[in-house]
Amino acid sequence: MYCQLGRTTDTVVERDEFFSPEEIFEAVSDRVEAVRAAGESIDYLSIVPDGEPTLDANLGATIDRLQDLEIDVAVISNGSLLADADVRAALATADWVSLKADAGTAETWRAVDRPNKALSFESVVEGMRAFADAFEGTLTTETMLVDGRNDDESSLQATVDLVASLDPDTAYIAVPTRPPAEEWVEPAGEQALAAAYSIFEDRLKHVEYLIGAEGSTFAATGDVRADILGVTAVHPMRETGLRELLDRDEADWAVVEELLEEGALLKREFGDETFYLRPIETMDE
Repeated sequence: MYCQLGRTTDTVVERDEFFSPEEIFEAVSDRVEAVRAAGESIDYLSIVPDGEPTLDANLGATIDRLQDLEIDVAVISNGSLLADADVRAALATADWVSLKADAGTAETWRAVDRPNKALSFESVVEGMRAFADAFEGTLTTETMLVDGRNDDESSLQATVDLVASLDPDTAYIAVPTRPPAEEWVEPAGEQALAAAYSIFEDRLKHVEYLIGAEGSTFAATGDVRADILGVTAVHPMRETGLRELLDRDEADWAVVEELLEEGALLKREFGDETFYLRPIETMDE
């Protein structure tokens, strides 16, 4: 209900091949070269596609190929396919993994995350636990709290039971800070966040909030159109961050106006801020 890219148009549970690992490697390699040539640093190569990354049957091979660039590979997953041992093995090759943990009960999970009906909450949880037990990299969890949906004390206690069983290096508590799929979605309030932190901290070794602006340190390569469209395809940008990126690319706001006029970029308001993002139907261009 809170996805920044809008409603899922097609839910599937069968893995498939989308792009070859070599094709991805070549594209990423070119991008890394451009970013480094511009004097920017790279912390991780993050696999966050237009959907669940473990649906890619080539995920393990892709991670292995990307690691040739000698940069840690991160994968952000909802954990829905981890009941499959092959999926666990593929994901385990990553250096850093984030698993979604929005709910500790099937009812709340289905309401908030809207999974494919073929998925079983119990199987997903068992798969996540099996993965966490064997994973040797850095494991984190992310719990997104939506006002009135999963932020009451009972829901939080159930969720922390799940998260504690995964024993993550860091458990992140987040709220929607970007335009959500459903306009009525609101972030959990301050009282619920305080309660969540207290409940999580009592059970987990390291808890952090993800409740504010994510900052504006995006890589600039000198190709301002590519930079803007690359980021906004998967990560809506606040106007302040977009202006700073333009400054680093030595470009002016006319580029943004041009992209808006072309329909390649959208402008949306959420709360007191203005966001810029790409429409889904143009992201394959």
